[in-house]
Amino acid sequence: MLKITVCAVGTVKEKYMREAIDDYAKRLSRKCKVSFIEVKECPNVAEEGALLKKAIPQGSFVVALDLKGKMMDSEELAGYIDAKMTEGVSSMTFVIGGSDGLDRSVPEIADLSLCLSKMTFTHQMTRLILLEQIYRAMKIISGEKYHK
Repeated sequence: MLKITVCAVGTVKEKYMREAIDDYAKRLSRKCKVSFIEVKECPNVAEEGALLKKAIPQGSFVVALDLKGKMMDSEELAGYIDAKMTEGVSSMTFVIGGSDGLDRSVPEIADLSLCLSKMTFTHQMTRLILLEQIYRAMKIISGEKYHK
């Protein structure tokens, strides 16, 4: 079973946002194991980047969420995740920066830089959108209806 880790700066303070994130994590629990690592917000992105890199589980396939990353639609993301699992990837870590963005050193060590959208989202909202897209991808991979 694929292990998904979401490694992000800061905490989700809003109850409604935490409930929505938890809902998708629960839905995903039938398809993969989901965990969260939160690092503290720092005065500058370089410090946050160092904390994020240190927190990434060793041996995990690293996906940095980055505005300059590759854009994929939902089916492409599903295909990408499926291909990585077929190649033997058993652990994927998605890294989300803080309110000032992601330090450039993080995409440099990532296996993939992924852009969810050219729009800017709060880092809390990004967690929810990411989990929804991973859930959608897992449904596509297993041939279940959801994505249409």
